[in-house]
Amino acid sequence: METYPLMVAGIKRELPIIPISDQLKIASFVILGDAEIVSAAAPLLAEKLTEVDYLVTAEAKGIPLVYELSKQLNMKQYIVARKSVKPYMEEPLVNQVVSITTQKEQLLCLDRKDADVIKGKRVALIDDVISTGESIKALEELVTKAGGMVVAKAAILAEGDAAERNDILFLEKLPVFTV
Repeated sequence: METYPLMVAGIKRELPIIPISDQLKIASFVILGDAEIVSAAAPLLAEKLTEVDYLVTAEAKGIPLVYELSKQLNMKQYIVARKSVKPYMEEPLVNQVVSITTQKEQLLCLDRKDADVIKGKRVALIDDVISTGESIKALEELVTKAGGMVVAKAAILAEGDAAERNDILFLEKLPVFTV
């Protein structure tokens, strides 16, 4: 199997390179279950963040990172945009997104109580990887719809062209591979 060597936050990983289309392959970076990477990356990202009131991520891969970041920043709460409307949600805010890894339309949903919490607050959007930017854009639209002010967008990795953006914070670049 073809792999890509990644060094991030002093930790080395060999990422499997997987095709996602006939023309494109990506190095698969999954932080779910990787406590070592999350624990090492969170303090480094925390140093880069400006003052924020809340951290917001999309379900599911950003959850361990936003949890660890909230501990680093002494926050009592973080917000997770769910990928479907749940029965317990009252008046949810909903936005749609197509990301590079899902390659199909999916929802991002905020419960009204979470939307009310971030209204008028400084929010940092957190993800594991920012690639095309579609997921982070949809999350930003959702937070803005809720009345939150996005003051930072951060990820462990910026993939492909995202590494050239000046509106995101990240620790390392991750290439994409054309076939």
